[in-house]
Amino acid sequence: MQSLRYKAGGRAFAHIAQYHPELTALRRDLHAHPELGFEEIYTSTRVKEALKLCGVDEIHDGIGRTGVVGVIRGRSTSSGSMVGLRADMDALPLAEHNDFSWKSCKPGLMHGCGHDGHTAMLVGAARYMAETRNFDGTAVLVFQPGEEGFAGARVMMEDGLFDRFPVQSIYAMHNWPAMKPGTVGINSGPMMAAADRFTIEITGRGGHGAHAYQTVDVLVVAAHIITAAQSIVSRNVRPIESAVVSICAAQAGDLGAFSVLPGSATLVGTVRTFDPVVQEMVEKRLKELCNAIALGFGATATVHYERIYPATINSESEAIFAGDVAESLLGADHVVRDLEPSMGAEDFAFMLQTRPGAYLRIGQGTGASGSALHNSRYDFNDDILPLGSALHASLIEQAMPLAAA
Repeated sequence: MQSLRYKAGGRAFAHIAQYHPELTALRRDLHAHPELGFEEIYTSTRVKEALKLCGVDEIHDGIGRTGVVGVIRGRSTSSGSMVGLRADMDALPLAEHNDFSWKSCKPGLMHGCGHDGHTAMLVGAARYMAETRNFDGTAVLVFQPGEEGFAGARVMMEDGLFDRFPVQSIYAMHNWPAMKPGTVGINSGPMMAAADRFTIEITGRGGHGAHAYQTVDVLVVAAHIITAAQSIVSRNVRPIESAVVSICAAQAGDLGAFSVLPGSATLVGTVRTFDPVVQEMVEKRLKELCNAIALGFGATATVHYERIYPATINSESEAIFAGDVAESLLGADHVVRDLEPSMGAEDFAFMLQTRPGAYLRIGQGTGASGSALHNSRYDFNDDILPLGSALHASLIEQAMPLAAA
């Protein structure tokens, strides 16, 4: 990263690089003490302590249970502008298989997605902005709980986040091992897919495996549903659209009862889409297929369908602006403006449904372990902490510039 060009944002990067060791220490401390969604007591306490030391103007806690918001006013606030930055704080229910000194001290929990790094980057931006205040307006720093399946963004909003802090726009970023350190990716539309969960409960008639003709075999029904579900994407979704239907778990019978056909089976899976019209169609077709297949074998199938997160859609003007800011730091050669969307999901989507903004990816590489996100050997790349902090701060400075003297 030292060889990269830092242009208009170089001032922020150079300033923040001075306290890179402190940011690394904070990040590794958070890594060692992972917490699940809405249980981020230690994490939120550390964030509040750090923000106080940074000299931010206001610290608000308990928003969305364990969420924290820091407020920093610029050298001037005559513009009346208010812009938000968001970082997620929670960890994963995953056993860590690393052996470095800052590995998780909690069995079965780890920061396997880099939220410890996201939190540290936003703290770094807070310190820089509180020291320099090179903007005209108010910066709102949102430290969000419960991104990993708990919809913490929605909970913070339901708790009055945007009523209390009426930002005109909001930005977030996520580390991306598939991109090299010193790069940033974005596009002006979909960044992450909507995530839906479905549970299919199949009921038949159990019996002896030697007398299958006397049963209604739920395993046969389940097998046909698993196969037929894949036809939804291949035969009902237009090729230029995107969708994924994955049945990820199946449960039926007892592995020790080799001659007993069970009377019920359960399938669990996920649907990923970008377009609400496609989302509606996939749900409808899945229910139709399950009911028809079960009926054909004399069984019944009940589909419970839950919409977890909407698609993360960047607003065009804010995405273009964020790309310009990234380019001011890194140069055009290190900013991908047409990044391919991911079929993963992100609850920042809820914030983008009510406020314009953009979600960026900051490259970090896979490191020595070669591990991607949600892997038991993953670790955040501390080398990118100053860049992430500078990018956060530059979004604020360039969104709310001071008037020329």
